[in-house]
Amino acid sequence: MQNITITQIPTVQLAVLQDTVTMTCKVSSSEKLSGKLSWYQQKDGSIPKLIIYETNTRYSDTPARFSGDVSKAAFSMTITGVQAEDAAVYFCFADYGSPNLTQ
Repeated sequence: MQNITITQIPTVQLAVLQDTVTMTCKVSSSEKLSGKLSWYQQKDGSIPKLIIYETNTRYSDTPARFSGDVSKAAFSMTITGVQAEDAAVYFCFADYGSPNLTQ
C-alpha cells in the first residue's frame, strides 16, 4: 500500500467581510479522489464540526455560501461572501478506505 500525503493550502487565510476565499487540499496519490471528501470547521478549540461531505454536499445547517469541488489531485472548499462567524480553523478529510487520512 502506498503512502498518501494530503497538503492543505494555504495554511493561513486572511479575509475581509464579503470576500470569496478558497482552501485547497492536494493529494500526492495518482489515484482518483473518491466521493468521501469532507471539510470540518473548528471554532475556539471546540470539537470540529462537519460542514461539507461527499465533496460538495453541505451538512444540515451549513450556510449556502460554503461549497465544495474536486479535481483529479485536489479538492477545495470556497466561502462566497465571508461572514465574521466564519472565522475558524478548517480541516480537510479524505477517506481512502483503511486507514483514514486527514490533514
